[in-house]
Amino acid sequence: MIIIKTKEEIELMRESALIVSKTLGVIAKEIKPGVTTLHLDKIAEEYIRDHGAEPAFLGMYGFPNSLCMSPNTQVVHGIPNETPLKEGDIISVDCGAYKNGFYGDHAYTFEVGEVDADTKKLLQITKESLYEGIRATKVGNRVEDIGFAIQQYCEKHGYGVVRELCGHGLGRKMHEDPEVPNYGKRGRGKKLVNGMVVAIEPMINMGTKNIIQHKDGWTITTADGKPSAHFEHDVAIVDGKPELLSTFAYVYEALGIVSNEEDGLRQAPLVL
Repeated sequence: MIIIKTKEEIELMRESALIVSKTLGVIAKEIKPGVTTLHLDKIAEEYIRDHGAEPAFLGMYGFPNSLCMSPNTQVVHGIPNETPLKEGDIISVDCGAYKNGFYGDHAYTFEVGEVDADTKKLLQITKESLYEGIRATKVGNRVEDIGFAIQQYCEKHGYGVVRELCGHGLGRKMHEDPEVPNYGKRGRGKKLVNGMVVAIEPMINMGTKNIIQHKDGWTITTADGKPSAHFEHDVAIVDGKPELLSTFAYVYEALGIVSNEEDGLRQAPLVL
């Protein structure tokens, strides 16, 4: 069952989402060769707790950490460890926070030092596909219109769109209806209506769409050993249109990136 949120509830969800966005901004400053993902995980947990929220992933379904950290060929659900990041790596950082009875859930794939051109392009196209999906999240469309937009954008560049994992509704539970796949057919699926809140998260592979789940029960990698990218935003439908509850602005501030990709998708300018 899809749970529709009031405007007041959406504002509470925005607060949870922005804690996650700010956490990713803090992590962005720390990502460099030699740093371990377990160190980054501890920084994130401390920041989330210091800002009146709880790390949403910690203990959820038995997950042992506050961040899912998935380098290179890992798609999602990587477990933080003591292995140092290396020059040329990429690392998906997926973070959740729980505050005021609502969840925020948000992800960004970072470059570690200098990354090769093919991998840079994978990250660029995956992030662009996220916004293709967001723009399709409006009254009058259906759920698979989101996935169709993402799939078409990525497949025309020759990338594999993961089928087994998907975005989801978001609210008082981390995972609510509807499931939001990153592929689909136009005009199919649940109707999109005002008050829906979804986490849209393309998981895109440089090669095959096929994946492998490892024996730890969490780590998922590409079947062909090629890199994978993952970006995620929390999106509400307000007055018929998509509205971002999360933002990459804090990441961009940390990395010195200038971007207008969120123009027209935010309720009001952020104070950084």
